Amino acid sequence: MDDLKLEEKCLTQEIIYKGKIFCVNKDTVLLPDGKTAPREIIHHPGAVAIVACTEGKILMVRQYRYALKRETLEIPAGKLELGEKPEVCAHRELREETGYDGSLSFLGVYYSSPGFTDEAIYLYLAEDLFWSPLKADEDEFLRVSALAWTEAVDLISKGKIQDGKSVLGILLAQKKVK
Repeated sequence: MDDLKLEEKCLTQEIIYKGKIFCVNKDTVLLPDGKTAPREIIHHPGAVAIVACTEGKILMVRQYRYALKRETLEIPAGKLELGEKPEVCAHRELREETGYDGSLSFLGVYYSSPGFTDEAIYLYLAEDLFWSPLKADEDEFLRVSALAWTEAVDLISKGKIQDGKSVLGILLAQKKVK
């Protein structure tokens, strides 16, 4: 088994849902051992998430997440528009969600759940912030909170910040902050 090439090849593909944010395919794939298996895949255009730092604090947003049926505390983030570069999206989302813009440093990219989606989230650190608001999305209601680094890391370790992009972004950014 160690000499098998770990690759699956698509044999058939069926779009079973196409929505505003993502689409879902049901594929049949050829497995490395020659058998077939179904794969349900959510195709997503990708997103950005920004650790915005000012005066030793992190700007975070509180918002109600319908899928979880509760309010969350997250770093600013948003979906890439068709053809949009991640850095351009990061500036736009930061301005829409916090009212600030700043200089961006790339922290990395990660896949939110590679077992069933191709969504990639690009993580950035924003520093040298200045006021430059954009109008928020009309269906988005949020509150901006500023947390000290130690408080944010403490909330992560206590399980109070559970959002994956926020946890990873904060932990990656804390070593790079000026």
